[in-house]
Amino acid sequence: MRDTAVADEQHPARWWHRLDDGRIQCDLCPRDCRLHDGQRGLCFVRQRAGDRMVLTTYGRSSGFAVDPIEKKPLNHFHPGSTVFSFGTAGCNLACKFCQNWDISKSRAMDRLMDRASPERIAAAAHDAGCTSVAFTYNDPVIFAEYAMGTADACHARGLQTVAVTAGYMHAAPRREFYARMDAANVDLKAFSDEFYFRHTGAHLAPVLETLEAIVHDTGCWLEVTTLLIPGLNDGNTELEAMSRWLATHLGPEAPLHFTAFHPDYRMTDVAATPLATLRRARAIALDQGLRHVYTGNVHDPQGGTTLCTHCERALVERDQYRLLRYELDAAGACRHCGTPLAGRFGGAAPPLGRRHPPMRVRVA
Repeated sequence: MRDTAVADEQHPARWWHRLDDGRIQCDLCPRDCRLHDGQRGLCFVRQRAGDRMVLTTYGRSSGFAVDPIEKKPLNHFHPGSTVFSFGTAGCNLACKFCQNWDISKSRAMDRLMDRASPERIAAAAHDAGCTSVAFTYNDPVIFAEYAMGTADACHARGLQTVAVTAGYMHAAPRREFYARMDAANVDLKAFSDEFYFRHTGAHLAPVLETLEAIVHDTGCWLEVTTLLIPGLNDGNTELEAMSRWLATHLGPEAPLHFTAFHPDYRMTDVAATPLATLRRARAIALDQGLRHVYTGNVHDPQGGTTLCTHCERALVERDQYRLLRYELDAAGACRHCGTPLAGRFGGAAPPLGRRHPPMRVRVA
């Protein structure tokens, strides 16, 4: 297989057009950045170079790691498997509460330590014994060409692909991007456009459109995560409305993860999320019709357990990223009553009790 360039700051970017006033407009996400020569978009990594747009981070990564798939978080996508994770730099949102701000808000290319082509990433993931490769740490939307090229290389080796994203993307690139993804976890920041505008510099509607498009127009498995920030997006009324919308528009089997915020970046004056808040949110979502609701970033075995929707037995018990029980057959159905569990499963049961120490790797 031909190996593409390891790093290319002038890699052609897609999804843009020329304007009558001489600028070019990026059509990747709803920000619609309009650029003069040499200017970069808000994401910082898509730049106008002469009469074209380039992706400056193609083949350049902020690091690689082997993680449990539950860390993405994905609870219904090959539980207990390992995923090869990597990201680049920059982001097309401006979240004041970003938990990976040193990467996503980076404006210095020295954050990009490791360089590797899509083929080398796929080979390294295969050699590490991973089931899938995740585009994560910062939003893969902004390095879509790199992620899509890597996804093609992964599929050629029998690996699956995962996007961890905020879902802020226009329809045309979204169709191509998610056609190459086997699973996605979309971070739904809140269920209020005011929150999105004030705290992320974006809007809610395009994210909701992405969620619906993934479920109804692609074969990509979807799970949703909301980081609960005390006093900002954790009110009962908002959680009820969000949960109803998800159950109605995505279906009751769509998994929802409520994760705990910790003070960081430009929101160090807000307290960490109490476990009681996560449990309250989970109870609300279950009451509104969602069947698989989880708590994350905390020690809460009950909030990490997957139940059969028919006989209500525990099918997958978790202690954070460690599996304690696995009661699914090879097809992903309950071993007790035969009811299929929504998700992507298959093969032998994963090992139980395995701990996943942090493992950073280099791609040679």
